[in-house]
Amino acid sequence: MTDLPTTARFQLPLLAAAQAQKEITHNEALTLLDALVQPMIEAGPQNDPPAAPAVGQGWLVGIAPTGEWSEAAGMIAVSTSGGWRFVAPCAGMRLLRLSDRGWLRFDGSDWSGPGAVASPSGGAVVDSEARAAIDALILHLSAHGLLIAG
Repeated sequence: MTDLPTTARFQLPLLAAAQAQKEITHNEALTLLDALVQPMIEAGPQNDPPAAPAVGQGWLVGIAPTGEWSEAAGMIAVSTSGGWRFVAPCAGMRLLRLSDRGWLRFDGSDWSGPGAVASPSGGAVVDSEARAAIDALILHLSAHGLLIAG
């Protein structure tokens, strides 16, 4: 389906005028949307595809993929009834990794988790320590999308 027009961000297939079998293109787009709306992955990044993935499961593909993933380095792999679908991540994209319940965010070149909030320690002025801890907490809650800093 590479000769059909696609969307700019995730290359979802678009219907074309006078296209035959539009349901195939439409179903492909819905399959990709199902994987990308509130995305979850089982684990990753990893280079080897799982032996028996269930339909709907996803993984982050590593930098040296093998087998069916050999051409999908750095992409999100989703198992579908029609085989693997691969999607290149966009900057700002976030997903949940089910193996450790951790959130990952793509910065345009790499996936990373949120930083840890350090507990305040030391210092002679308690008020400044509390402010620093609250600022760090606000920063990390914002990174998780749980709070809008303003």
